[in-house]
Amino acid sequence: MVYSYYPGCTLKNTAKELDECGRISAEALGFTLEEITDWQCCGGQYTSGKDEIVTKLSSVRALDDAKKSEQDLVTLCSACYNVIKQTNNAMIEDSDMQMKVNNYLKLDEPYKGETSVYHFLEVLRDKVGFDKVKEAVKAPLKGKKVGAYYGCLLLRPGKVLQFDDPENPKIMEDFIKALGGTPVIYNMRNECCGGYTILEDTDAAGRNTSKILLNAEDMGADFLITACPLCQYNLMQNSLSEKTPIYYFTELLAHALGLREKECFK
Repeated sequence: MVYSYYPGCTLKNTAKELDECGRISAEALGFTLEEITDWQCCGGQYTSGKDEIVTKLSSVRALDDAKKSEQDLVTLCSACYNVIKQTNNAMIEDSDMQMKVNNYLKLDEPYKGETSVYHFLEVLRDKVGFDKVKEAVKAPLKGKKVGAYYGCLLLRPGKVLQFDDPENPKIMEDFIKALGGTPVIYNMRNECCGGYTILEDTDAAGRNTSKILLNAEDMGADFLITACPLCQYNLMQNSLSEKTPIYYFTELLAHALGLREKECFK
């Protein structure tokens, strides 16, 4: 199976290893991430104003590229996933938005939301199956207590993203189980880390991240995993707690599949 792949800015710059871990893990599990040509930044956040189309154009270009390839679109980044999937939904539901975007882009054929958008974790759950992931594991995370940090962009708005239950998600816990680890459930796993407030109020972001990490520590987590580069950065850089390491889910996956050995996971 081949998917159109939208890597996003962070995974192609400061977090290249996380991108590489995702790509090689995909190949090991029987699917290929085919990077979209000439992609641009998704916009970083979804602007809800109906008269605002400029920040949505790059997402529509990526969606249209996948449509032309007759492939579903996959991303590893929660922020990109949120923006692209919300934009795709707007192109289906909002006829005025659809008209304005298509008039501006002048595509060969109007784009009307034909592409299906998936986060990498959804591919593992819904296309590959966590049972198959478990069968492919070569270095199981025996004895490791892992806290999943969802944040807000993977889960909300729930009716549009339909990723998991926004209040009681389990996809990342099932992912951890498939890799042989023990998931740790803690109250703040789906609370916002405050990433978008860093420049305006660093102290507020620090308080948010510290509450999250202290909660996970209290519940016995050895480390946390996340699927959002912004969340990972914010948790690592702005917390008052330094006890709990934070890793990207593709790092954990590549290690468990025997593709990238990391001492911290042993």
